[in-house]
Amino acid sequence: MHLDRIKRRKFITLLGGAAAWPLAARAQQRERMSRIGMLVPGAADDPTNQVRVATFMQGLQEAGWVIGRNVQVDTRFGGEGGDDERLRAMAAELLALPADLIVAVTGAAVRILKAINRATPVVFVSAIDPLASGYVASLSRPGGSYTGFASFEYGFGGKWLQLLKQVAPNVTRVAVTRDPGAATGGGQFGAIQAVASLLGAELTPIDVREPGALERGIEEFARGPHDGLIVTGSALLARLQRNRIIALAAEHKLPAVYPNRVYVDAGGLMSYAPDALPTFRLAAGYADRILKGEKPADLPVQAPTKYETVINLKSAKALGLTVPATLLTLADEVIE
Repeated sequence: MHLDRIKRRKFITLLGGAAAWPLAARAQQRERMSRIGMLVPGAADDPTNQVRVATFMQGLQEAGWVIGRNVQVDTRFGGEGGDDERLRAMAAELLALPADLIVAVTGAAVRILKAINRATPVVFVSAIDPLASGYVASLSRPGGSYTGFASFEYGFGGKWLQLLKQVAPNVTRVAVTRDPGAATGGGQFGAIQAVASLLGAELTPIDVREPGALERGIEEFARGPHDGLIVTGSALLARLQRNRIIALAAEHKLPAVYPNRVYVDAGGLMSYAPDALPTFRLAAGYADRILKGEKPADLPVQAPTKYETVINLKSAKALGLTVPATLLTLADEVIE
């Protein structure tokens, strides 16, 4: 009997411990809350930024994460003015949380983080030429703690000129904005230049880094009905001078092709660019893999796989242009 009581006591003790396992496991899960920081240049109330953040969150959920239960996402915005000091302060704030991983939206955010962070993993989204910018050691094996998604490759810059000639066949002189301070400063212009003679276009570069250079360049360039404009990718232009470029193009009756649909949403004629939203979902996939133990150094930098053409018919009408039916059919979106 004594032996039976001892066995019974041991069984009850084990049973009690087993009953406590789920409670202990749940407590351990609560303690393992992962924390992601998102550094976003631009304003918090910008609809584009809101959709991008929401798409990233959706990507995390699709990967099995539950926001607020096993992952927390802290978002910091740099503000409308593109102030590097504010962006740097926001980056430092995320690093101090501390975040297990930071998602850097655009090259401006990556550049700020590279100056103050070495250890915390970073997944960048829409960074222009991350290799030339020094964010990674190579595209296939990034090395270090940074990896992510490039915004585009240079070769498709020639497509901007092709589209411009399709919508405005009489254009023979084309001004091309160029930001010498951006990684794309010469690459995009070179891609356009490679097809210019084949398409019968004479190019005029307009460097836009210095204050007032944009206005002066377009004023000096614009002469008449055979002029057009291509705006190359530049975070500086997109944040600070987007509306001014659109206004100048309208004032001088310049058919223009832009590197981002936000220009077209704001009244620009046409854009051809990577579709950014799928990239934010892919970035969530990289965040998932890193939080589960993979190293950024081993995750290759990926290029965009989907591009979209967006046309603003109201702007075309204001310029006196009739958009060819074939182009309208090929467009991913037409704004009326």
